[in-house]
Amino acid sequence: MRPARTRFTLPEDLYAAAPPEARGLARDEVRLLFADPAGVRHSVFHSLGDFLHPGDLLVVNTSGTVPAAVDAVRSGEVITIHFSTELDDGSWVVELRSPGGPLLDGRPGERLLLPAGAALTLDAPHVPGARLWRARADVEGGVAKYLAQVGRPIRYGYVPRAWPLPDYQTVFALDPGSAEMPSAARPFTEALVTRLVSRGVLFAPLLLHTGVSSPAAGEPPYAERFHVPATTAALANWVRAQGGRVIAVGTTAVRALESAAVDGAVTSASGWTSLVLGPSHPASVVDGLITGLHTPEASHLLLLEAVVGPALVQQAYDAAVERRYLWHEFGDVSLLLKR
Repeated sequence: MRPARTRFTLPEDLYAAAPPEARGLARDEVRLLFADPAGVRHSVFHSLGDFLHPGDLLVVNTSGTVPAAVDAVRSGEVITIHFSTELDDGSWVVELRSPGGPLLDGRPGERLLLPAGAALTLDAPHVPGARLWRARADVEGGVAKYLAQVGRPIRYGYVPRAWPLPDYQTVFALDPGSAEMPSAARPFTEALVTRLVSRGVLFAPLLLHTGVSSPAAGEPPYAERFHVPATTAALANWVRAQGGRVIAVGTTAVRALESAAVDGAVTSASGWTSLVLGPSHPASVVDGLITGLHTPEASHLLLLEAVVGPALVQQAYDAAVERRYLWHEFGDVSLLLKR
């Protein structure tokens, strides 16, 4: 997969190491970077309404985060298993990890011991390469129930201590299923949503269960389960017909909406999406998005460029680095609009 055109150097001290609440901020007090063709402005997320118009539609992902990380014993050593995605046949996509990163030496048929007498057997690589595996879990009552009992939220090295699951949920989370938080929506609060609605901003739900992040440059996102309801599709089409803007809250919402697009209109759709937006497949129904800040090697940057164009993304990221915005799921947020 070709890399994004956006280029920047990200200092490690701009990684958000803890939730904003631990830094003395409310959820909606993280910074907001606004960028459109007229330029870049800097604000705070609770002032989001200053950049929206009555009749704009915010499309939100109602997927909830599951505690998808579990310890396992492998050849006498403790490693971590990230449960990413449940497949239609009941098997799971998993990632084996050590503190240093993904373990790439899994073997078909390898059996790993899990807590509470459970076990996991690797079947075959899920995608080319050795990072992700299809695996079968031998657990009592199913994997979802098991993870709720023994799992913990997935956490990477830039977050040095554990935080409870509620810190990884958004105000829209209704349907558990995401291995990692759809974090663009984290700064929303009930009070902020109420204020936006009172100003005439519309909301509509969809669902996309996100898997584990890609740590490798050029590694495309793999298939994820999604659902765009008929009511959301109809509302998005009506808003566009009235001249309003359809704004996705997060890259997950962009992927779901664009997966449901047919001839420039949103349709009701469900199933699996392997869509990768980019120069050969630009966005057709989304006018902008609210999103966190992504690392230089992330495939998400291609998606951003496919929605608002490479020049606007570059301008926004240059400003974010210069103004020392914070990256990752507990960091600051941007609103990128092409009109």
